[in-house]
Amino acid sequence: MSTLKLGLVGAGFVARFHCRALKQVRGVEVAGITSRTSASAEALASMVRNSGLGEGVVYTSVTEMADHVDAIAIYAPNFARVEIVEEIVEAVKRGAALKGVICEKPLARNVREARRMVELVEEVGLRTAYFENQIFMKPVRAQLAQLEPLQRTMGPLALARSAEEHGGPHEAWFWDPVRQGGGTLCDMGCHSLAAGWYVLTPAGKPPTFLEPIAVSAECALLKCLSEKRNRRIPMRRYKRHRDAACTVFRIGSKWGLPRWREVLLKRFGVDYARTPAEDFATGMVTYRNPETGQLVKAQFTNSWMFEKQGLRLLMDGMGPGYAFEINSLNSALQVFIADVAAEAVADAELALEKATASRGLLAVQYNEPDLYGYTDENEDARDAFLAGRDGFLPWSYGLEITRLVMAAYMSAERQRTVDLTDPAVQQELETYVPLIQQGRGAEVLYAAGKK
Repeated sequence: MSTLKLGLVGAGFVARFHCRALKQVRGVEVAGITSRTSASAEALASMVRNSGLGEGVVYTSVTEMADHVDAIAIYAPNFARVEIVEEIVEAVKRGAALKGVICEKPLARNVREARRMVELVEEVGLRTAYFENQIFMKPVRAQLAQLEPLQRTMGPLALARSAEEHGGPHEAWFWDPVRQGGGTLCDMGCHSLAAGWYVLTPAGKPPTFLEPIAVSAECALLKCLSEKRNRRIPMRRYKRHRDAACTVFRIGSKWGLPRWREVLLKRFGVDYARTPAEDFATGMVTYRNPETGQLVKAQFTNSWMFEKQGLRLLMDGMGPGYAFEINSLNSALQVFIADVAAEAVADAELALEKATASRGLLAVQYNEPDLYGYTDENEDARDAFLAGRDGFLPWSYGLEITRLVMAAYMSAERQRTVDLTDPAVQQELETYVPLIQQGRGAEVLYAAGKK
């Protein structure tokens, strides 16, 4: 088997998670790493070498690394991606023989940035892969294969519901709506929008076969518990986590309340009194089958307010006479840890991403990279780039997901359904930047709470 020499841009949480996935993927070597933070790059390089994933040479720039790898994976923060792609394209123009480039979801913060990235790689004929792991989840693929005969006999799914929820992101830039591009809708809505579109697509059709025609959405910064109740929660319970930079706040994620705005400010340097982002988003996308005219619906829900075991992916779908359901918290393995033993837990996230507890009856997902689709999307990119083609999801697909995310923000801001068939709306989305992404989220989120 041929080997794809992969260079990583970024050395944070998602880069580490992909390296965990690559332990299960043959034919990929992590040949290079570059990051804004040299300490993070060196730490990831050490992990790569200790895991036998490759040399993991640390380079000072994308330009330098491009001459020593076959493909580049962009795992850097959203606000840096256009500049990174510009540097990759310049390296190719100067002779770097890259076979392809990967970008972790979301492709960009808005349509303008996403389109710029697509146009840049097209200039030099670079093959692309957009990493949306949930489409590659084995439970998703298995239910589609299992239900394909029913789809062909009874008709395709008519309703899909997809949710991704947890207690909050790992790193400071995720909380910053300007640098990240928003809040939970930008961060996780791209997952749920893609999953809903994909599972509704009739068997044998490409991922963008169904035509999105309308989006309605709501965004909120939830304030679900009283200040009085919050004051009775001892802060020491929030200081037991192994690393302040990776804190997932327990008990109540009340990011709009003064006490918790102060916690965000102290921990991450993000001021939600001035520049808040949504911690909850929900909505509906209507799709049309261009061959039959049938309308189908995909509901999405995303939250940084989920106060259960940890990350939960919940999907279901309804067709005529059949259905499916996926819940990532339903694990074959559970453990129980009593209070007397809880202090011995080294890292709760080894059991479950974004774990919120280290005692009690806990769900354990012993192979999260495989469960969530990371292994399969890396295998797809390897096969595609070595064969000289785009991945199953090229960047043009990521552009369409970005368009849906922007339409959802537009709907939430204007409190009405967005008609995606309207040429004026289509044109406006090309340059639209949500108020939350502009740093003006208080106008939307706090004003809504006063009505």
